[in-house]
Amino acid sequence: MFSKKTLVLPWVLPRVIVRAAVLFFAVITTCEAFEIEELRVFGPADATHQLKVISTADTELFAPLIEHFIANSAETAVEYIAVSSTSLMQAIYQDKEPFDIAISSAMDLQTKLANDGYTRAHISEISRQVPGWAKWRNHVFAFTQEPAAIVYSPEALAGLPVPQTRQQLITLLRNHPQKFQRRVGTYDVRTSGLGYLFATHDARSSDIYWRLSEVMGSLNVRLYCCSGAMIEDIISGELAIAYNVLGSYAEARKKQGAEIEIIEPDDFTTVMLRSALIPANAQSPSLAGLFIDHLISASWLNSNADYYPFPEISKDPASSGTAHRPIRLGPGLLVYLDKLKRKRFMQEWVSSMIQ
Repeated sequence: MFSKKTLVLPWVLPRVIVRAAVLFFAVITTCEAFEIEELRVFGPADATHQLKVISTADTELFAPLIEHFIANSAETAVEYIAVSSTSLMQAIYQDKEPFDIAISSAMDLQTKLANDGYTRAHISEISRQVPGWAKWRNHVFAFTQEPAAIVYSPEALAGLPVPQTRQQLITLLRNHPQKFQRRVGTYDVRTSGLGYLFATHDARSSDIYWRLSEVMGSLNVRLYCCSGAMIEDIISGELAIAYNVLGSYAEARKKQGAEIEIIEPDDFTTVMLRSALIPANAQSPSLAGLFIDHLISASWLNSNADYYPFPEISKDPASSGTAHRPIRLGPGLLVYLDKLKRKRFMQEWVSSMIQ
């Protein structure tokens, strides 16, 4: 089962709160295992059908997709549990919790679940329309393209050159060490699955990643679990700038009025494909398949869906005229999950970042 870390039960429907409260007591009485960040139930408390979703996506950001699905699925409720990518992996891979859908930004861990037999296939007329590079073995389906961005405070960088590449970021940090001491943030790859994915992809793409890591480390970089926390610390003034932040989360906060700016590096912008899969022990696989199709329709087939909260998808990123480099789904993602390679990467990362 799962353990309670921070359980938030925002208002959804009055009768749902009672149901959520019951789940709360179930949570706090279970043994320690994977940790949840938020639990919310969408839909009628007496629904005939229930879909159990475990996800790394922020609940508020993802809610419109769930609400639209419920509105078009009679007598259906969705139990949505938000967790970290490592907790999701533990829930499915180790604890074998019976979730119907697993959604994660950690593409490598999703691929591992499918590769190791922890998922089931889904084939439909809708799923066939996903490009081959955005799905794997009809088990893992991408439904977003989210760039890894540099996010900064305009106030903190006032009067300074705004970096558009990693080399320019290195130069900025080196030239103003006092200004950026303890005010630079990035992922802690030891605890963040997405952070590890971004870091390994950066390292494979260019040697400049290690030079940037050493500079950030020399400034006593602050390490984070997630993009949301980095963004909030930029807004509060704790951070001046953060590297490899999810651009989709930053855009959402900016639209809400946050005084932040977002840079997609001109040298290359890593693009993560958030993906969904159906665990092998799903209790409602047919309903899960309908939800997968719903995600695919909103992202790949209906560019005008107002309930789709992520950046618009490009079906051919190579010809988009941008510096976007999508991480492709497939067995290549498993390379840095090899224990020896992971150990070596972690040693080099710690040496650079924690000086």
